[in-house]
Amino acid sequence: MSQYITQLQVSLNEDEENNLRKQGFIKISGDLNKGVGGKFIYLWYKKGQGAPITRIQFTFNDEMSQGLKAAGYQKIDRDLNSGAGGDFIFLWLYRGSSKYDVPIVDLQVSTEATEEAPKFNLGFERLACDLNRKAEGNWIYLWVKREKPTYICDVTATDNYASDAMNFQNAFIRVDEDTNRGAGGASVFIWYRVTTDPQQGLKDLKVSTSDEEYQGFKNQQYQSVNVNLNTGTGGSPVYLWYKKADCSIRSLSLITNMGAVELYDTSGVQVIKKNLNSGNKGATEYLCYYR
Repeated sequence: MSQYITQLQVSLNEDEENNLRKQGFIKISGDLNKGVGGKFIYLWYKKGQGAPITRIQFTFNDEMSQGLKAAGYQKIDRDLNSGAGGDFIFLWLYRGSSKYDVPIVDLQVSTEATEEAPKFNLGFERLACDLNRKAEGNWIYLWVKREKPTYICDVTATDNYASDAMNFQNAFIRVDEDTNRGAGGASVFIWYRVTTDPQQGLKDLKVSTSDEEYQGFKNQQYQSVNVNLNTGTGGSPVYLWYKKADCSIRSLSLITNMGAVELYDTSGVQVIKKNLNSGNKGATEYLCYYR
């Protein structure tokens, strides 16, 4: 049997769990509704001989879905916040074959902040959407592990949904948390693309929250992502900067749970402590990455 994950499903009750078990699906430990009193929700996967799953995305509003549909992603039509309130959250999967698509071989779920940072050291990538988003329960994240080590080779950002389909078709992965969360303004998302070639990877990431920092990173030969991550909020202009080299950034994500920051720091995860909602009343958000 192939080592690749080829199918995903979601269960909302015990009968569905038993049915998936009979079909050979494997249950991923971690209730996706933990701490909110909704239904017991679990993610299941199966490995097989079919085309491997290479990308997983989440949506928490209808606009996020349009580009995924146009790019040929498959939706699992089960609300991951079912019975708990909060946003309607759906999982989308894609079986790609481009040079940027690397098969997924393992999945894990974290339901406590103490479980998160060590997973980076085990080669997992953290998908940024909290699966309890706005339900006020535990912070819950899905983690993916690929067949081979990958490195981030490109980053970009969008402040509207018009180019989503093109980005997905070009094998970009959307960081599924709005950098303007709770601040009003535009819906702004960071995107990245991965490669198996470390010589094509990014060496460093920075965030500027002032004109002085902007000019400083420019003078240091960093390249900017030409979208203000604070678009439309009235807050400080916030920009993402990067350098390319034969290095080494393996994954990036967003942190909205400030209780996890110290745990990340002590585990070797780089947390850029520049609030992406600087100067407005939105949620505090930090970008983090792992080498």
